[in-house]
Amino acid sequence: MTALDLSSPVAVVGTGTMGQGIAQVALVAGHRVRLYDAVPGRAGEAAAAIGARLDRLVEKDRLSGAERDAARARLLPAETLAELADCSLVVEAVLERLDVKQQLFRELEDVVGDDCLLATNTSSLSVTAVGGALRNAGRFVGLHFFNPAPLLPLVEVVSGFATDVTSATRAYETARAWGKTPVACADTPGFIVNRIARPFYAEAFAVLEAQAADPATIDAVLRESGGFRMGAFELTDLIGQDVNESVTRSVWESFFQDVRFTPSLAQRRLVESGRLGRKSGQGWYDYADDAERSEPHTAERAQPPAYVVAEGDLGPASELLALIREAGIGVREDDEDHGTRLVLPGGGQLALADGQTSVEFRDVVYFDLALDYRKATRIALSASQDTSHGTLAEAIGLFQALGKDVSVIGDVPGMIVARTVARIVDLAHDAVAKGVATEEDIDTAMRLGVNYPLGPFEWSRRLGRSWAYDLLDDLHMRDSSGRYAPSLALYRHAYASEKREGTP
Repeated sequence: MTALDLSSPVAVVGTGTMGQGIAQVALVAGHRVRLYDAVPGRAGEAAAAIGARLDRLVEKDRLSGAERDAARARLLPAETLAELADCSLVVEAVLERLDVKQQLFRELEDVVGDDCLLATNTSSLSVTAVGGALRNAGRFVGLHFFNPAPLLPLVEVVSGFATDVTSATRAYETARAWGKTPVACADTPGFIVNRIARPFYAEAFAVLEAQAADPATIDAVLRESGGFRMGAFELTDLIGQDVNESVTRSVWESFFQDVRFTPSLAQRRLVESGRLGRKSGQGWYDYADDAERSEPHTAERAQPPAYVVAEGDLGPASELLALIREAGIGVREDDEDHGTRLVLPGGGQLALADGQTSVEFRDVVYFDLALDYRKATRIALSASQDTSHGTLAEAIGLFQALGKDVSVIGDVPGMIVARTVARIVDLAHDAVAKGVATEEDIDTAMRLGVNYPLGPFEWSRRLGRSWAYDLLDDLHMRDSSGRYAPSLALYRHAYASEKREGTP
């Protein structure tokens, strides 16, 4: 099944930000586009707004004057649904209410031809439930664009329970013909991106609620160590705290209040207070013109150690040994099986975050996971009240000698980046095992939909097959709520590796 022919008219119902964006995408691709909105006059206003955006594209040399004029000629506001009768695709982008969408599609089904593809742009409702109102749900599919639709390349093509393969394929190929990058997924709460992205926010909020670090420090660690484009607090301020919490709550409730998706009480209080982020002037951060900028906690300068003793394999942090040597600090390697850690001259130990806490061991400082230890500009350390000041100072000095800012956080298992990445990897493996999407489509969706530096499976391969499972298993032992219980899919992934290597 091929994409819709350019001679086929496309309709967009709902002329808010998303509706206008989707209409612009179809229009620039070469289709005739009809705009409809239930509020009189809105479709005409939307057409004018789209025309203005086309003008700006011409000014930026992204569109020629002739292409703009041709696109404008193909754009037609509609006053009634009956005017959409000859369309081959109708995309709905109206209010996120099931009853509203179902009623709309019932009416559309009485208007359009039997071969017209019907699509919803919902981000939070079940595609199956919306399509359940139709006599022929086989032609119904989810086309979830990301905002702003003309700029962001990802489109999640969602098959409901009754969606025909031919309908999903046609929708997929049409999105690709429009210059988008489509990914196919089953109808699951949150689809791909909003399902797998939940830990990025949840774990940052959990570290805050444990009073282990403040928002500015957590955000800085996620950016400068984890390689994320934005931290969780600044990103939710940009999205809107009410919007982000609503998506989290929708996914949680749709999964029958699965503890892995539990919303944050701290975020709930923020929303209740009216601090919704940038749009209200205050969220986790204050956006007033005279507001003082929130800065991350950064440790004072400390003397680096003269040498370290490397015991065992540092795994994902093995690159540190080369960096330490390049900084002029001696590295003595001990091949005995003592674990995976660095021993400092004072006798204290430095270990990669593994889901355990410093208080469980004598004189241990944990350091967080980094996307790339050479490029990272900040490293988080955690220590307990029993960690000696000398050991913590040596650990701080070591990473400062490598050119890193150091943030010391509270003694939380898994720290910040490590627990976040482990949970993202786990949800991704679980999604594949349950037929939500392929590994390739999940990696593509997370890179393009939320700008992750790596897809979950790329991360999994880089970190090692059992790394995420081992970390989450440790976390689960310290939090019996089930929030960190590794999925059966992740267990199988880690165990399969052991079997191949001959482990009993």
